[in-house]
Amino acid sequence: MEQQAGAGRILVVDDDPAVRDVVRRYLERSGYRVDLAADGETALRSFAASAPDLVVLDLMLPGIGGLEVCRRFRADGAVPVVMLTALGEESDRVLGLELGADDYVVKPFSPRELVLRVGSVLRRARAAPPPASESLRDGALRVDVGARRCTLDGTELSLTSREFDLLVYLLRNPGRAFSRAELLEAVWGWSFGDHSTVTVHMRRLREKIEPDPARPQRIITVWGVGYRYDPVDGTGAPWT
Repeated sequence: MEQQAGAGRILVVDDDPAVRDVVRRYLERSGYRVDLAADGETALRSFAASAPDLVVLDLMLPGIGGLEVCRRFRADGAVPVVMLTALGEESDRVLGLELGADDYVVKPFSPRELVLRVGSVLRRARAAPPPASESLRDGALRVDVGARRCTLDGTELSLTSREFDLLVYLLRNPGRAFSRAELLEAVWGWSFGDHSTVTVHMRRLREKIEPDPARPQRIITVWGVGYRYDPVDGTGAPWT
């Protein structure tokens, strides 16, 4: 298997020893260092001790559940998280994305696909930061891209890493309609994946930047296509 450039340390959290072993072997073949945890408590201790570059996290864990573990990971920083979920756990999967998880893989899964997802998420997380001086605005919405800060009416918004990236991409391309597949590739770096990931993040972003998320003024649904960002200041151009 092709070795990943700049491979780092991965924490794999799953209560099934067979799954842990398979995932470990495939990740190690791609050059990653791998730590293993069978439950939420052990995962939190390992996370604090080893500072992994990415976490592969099963949602169904004994003791402290996967969603709570994900929440605590995200509270401690921006470590990327790839969730493992069963086919029927759609509500938990959506909640995990809302907590800030970067991707998910449904069981039973292809270990090769998981390695590809891990590599894709890490590449996005390690992408070179934008120029420190870049800023974007739309009316009372202000985005300092270099500092990764966003304010609305002077109040700083709490955006997940992916919500921030999605907002920046939309602000840089006002007035253009994008399909979910285009946004998935441009913002997540995936050429494949579940388009509901985009839907969930758009809904969360609307809740944070729209006065009335049910009647959005900025993030517009283009039926049969996807989404478009309409600037409220009416310029139709990036604001720098």
